[in-house]
Amino acid sequence: MRAAESRPCKNAAAGASVGMFHSQMDAALSEASAAAARGEVPVGAVLTDPAGRVVARAGNRTRELSDPTAHAEILAIRAACAAAGSERLPGHRLWVTLEPCPMCAAAISAARIAVLYYGAPDPRMGGVAHGARVFDHPQCHHRPEVYEGIRAEDSAALLRGFFGARREGGR
Repeated sequence: MRAAESRPCKNAAAGASVGMFHSQMDAALSEASAAAARGEVPVGAVLTDPAGRVVARAGNRTRELSDPTAHAEILAIRAACAAAGSERLPGHRLWVTLEPCPMCAAAISAARIAVLYYGAPDPRMGGVAHGARVFDHPQCHHRPEVYEGIRAEDSAALLRGFFGARREGGR
C-alpha cells in the first residue's frame, strides 16, 4: 500500500502557509476493508476538521443497522456533527473511497463540508460526477471543492473483489 500523500498547503486567497496537506485516503480504504469484512459494500469515509485532525471515520453499515441511510459518508457526518455540536461542518474535508450517491452528496452540501475527495467513480449510482450531479443543481445551496480519482484503482479493486466474491459465493 502506498503511503499517504503529504505536501505543503497554502491558503490560496492569502498565499500563506496553513500547514501540511495529508491525504486520509489510506484511512478511508481501511474503513472500506472493515466494511467488506462485515459483509457490507466496501465504502469508507474519513472527516477532518479545518486543522486536519480526523474527527470521524466510518464504513458502510446498512445491513448491520438495517438502515438504508447508513452509508459511510452519512455515518461520518453524523458523528462529526455530534462531536462539534453543530449541524454544519465548515472548513471540514471528507475523504471517501467511492463517488457519493445523491443522498450522501446532499448531506455533504447540507453539512457545508468544504472539500470532498473521492476515489472510484460510480457511473451507476454516483451523484457528483454522474447521475443527479447534486452539486451542479441550481437548488444546491453549498458546493464543496471536489477532487476525484484519489486512489481510484485501489478503491475500485476493493469493490471488484467484494462483488466478485459475492457472485462466486451465490450471495
